[in-house]
Amino acid sequence: MAQKLTEEQIRASMKELKGWTRDGNKIERSLEFDGFTEAIDFINRIAELADDADHHPEIFNVYNQVDLTLTTHDVGGLSQKDFKLAQQINAEV
Repeated sequence: MAQKLTEEQIRASMKELKGWTRDGNKIERSLEFDGFTEAIDFINRIAELADDADHHPEIFNVYNQVDLTLTTHDVGGLSQKDFKLAQQINAEV
């Protein structure tokens, strides 16, 4: 089971994570693509990553914009699972 990260661990992890911001117990990223199809293709790619990790982001899509939110509900905050998946998502951008 995942463990909730300390504030120090979260700060260190955020320094290594490009494009994401922290909002309390979650990390978020907004991405803009050339069009709707590209946005949906991206969502489909990260869906496979999320299933493989058994850790699923909140995904919001309007036309060419995709907003992602990660948190670990089981621990009531951020865990290493969030940062690992965020890094994998970054590799798909």
